[in-house]
Amino acid sequence: MGEVPGPASAFPGLTRLDHVGIACRDLDASIAFYRRTYGFEVEHEEVNEEQGVREAMLRINGTDDGGATYLQLLEPTRDDSPVAKFLERHGEGVHHIAFGTSDVARSAEGIGARGVRVLNPEPRAGTAGSRIVFLHPKDNGGVLTELVQTAH
Repeated sequence: MGEVPGPASAFPGLTRLDHVGIACRDLDASIAFYRRTYGFEVEHEEVNEEQGVREAMLRINGTDDGGATYLQLLEPTRDDSPVAKFLERHGEGVHHIAFGTSDVARSAEGIGARGVRVLNPEPRAGTAGSRIVFLHPKDNGGVLTELVQTAH
């Protein structure tokens, strides 16, 4: 039988699963659910005007590289935001996954060279001063994928 070819080499730079983004209609109710059900606490909350969301980062655990893994809850603040459009089409649920990297621009360039479309070639502002890039879901098995470089 045919073998599934692997990459020419493992991709350098990705350090962890940084977070899973979950679209929700009511951020406060979603925070209460994850706190009550799993004991997760909010580590950071903010409004991202550019992306049209109110968001909360709930810490799941730490990682060997000093980072952490989070659930990111996303409530749209306006009807034309990508998260509002996602909620209209799909309802509440997983919106995207994000991989941590020490150099978001370099990682985006390298992944782009492997045939994955980079939706915003110039990194933009993300949660808590991070820098982010999104990768096209059609090139990632239908999953919107984010690369994130934390501010610290």
